[in-house]
Amino acid sequence: MRSTRRQLIGTIAGAALAAQGTNTVTQYIRYRHNSTTSYGILDGETVRELRGDLFGEHKETGARHQVSEVKLLYPCEPPKILAVGLNYKSHLGDRKAPEHPEIFYKPITALQHPGDDIVIPASAKNVHYEGEMVLVIGKRVSRAAAEEARAAIFGVTCGNDVSERDWQGGADKDLQWWRAKGADTFAPLGPVIVRGLEYGNLLLQTRLNGNVVQKQYTSDLIFDGPTIVSWISQYVTLTPGDVIYTGTPGHTSRMNGGDVVEVDIEGIGVLRSRIALA
Repeated sequence: MRSTRRQLIGTIAGAALAAQGTNTVTQYIRYRHNSTTSYGILDGETVRELRGDLFGEHKETGARHQVSEVKLLYPCEPPKILAVGLNYKSHLGDRKAPEHPEIFYKPITALQHPGDDIVIPASAKNVHYEGEMVLVIGKRVSRAAAEEARAAIFGVTCGNDVSERDWQGGADKDLQWWRAKGADTFAPLGPVIVRGLEYGNLLLQTRLNGNVVQKQYTSDLIFDGPTIVSWISQYVTLTPGDVIYTGTPGHTSRMNGGDVVEVDIEGIGVLRSRIALA
């Protein structure tokens, strides 16, 4: 476990360092050390503990931990999870491009920590990965224009919008996607929130058992981050900590027990999950 954690953090740190350029990039994590859960700033292999509101006033406590000594958790506790469908042309197939962002909800109980298992329910037969960049909201925003929406985005992280296709649109489909996209563990998130990164042109890759199965730049999104946030905010007020999965590129395929799926986004890091069967 510790070697895997070091490998993960090494990937994060290297990616962020390469992406910094002249910008100030900060990597925030949420973690558990012994029985205490805290936010922190990732500094190489060291975690600098924070006290206070991640999206408001906070300060460093002076406490330091080695990454190998902590358990990484999904990097914030969102009041709600929204997601965008059909947001890359490569994912549309023969479907018409939407005129506005197509939004749906995932329940917060679907969240899963980086490095922990995606658990396929016993009756599920066709569960797919969907590697995505995720926006993290840092300010309350309602009926926002594009610039206000841009300022409301605190940072970005990696997500996997896990989806059971037969429940979503097959013969066994439901009226809503409550279990197709909302079953427990169907929303892995993390490992870090990166703030200060220019996220409009990052390489997103998804790997299944080491093989690249999705590859696209975030510049190819049909609707970019501020447009998505502005659209949602016309109808639903967004609050600090809310997360928005921005859509997946290309094609997806079934995952099986024992598989390992990785969502790798340039400048952010790698969200790694193993597939387990309930």
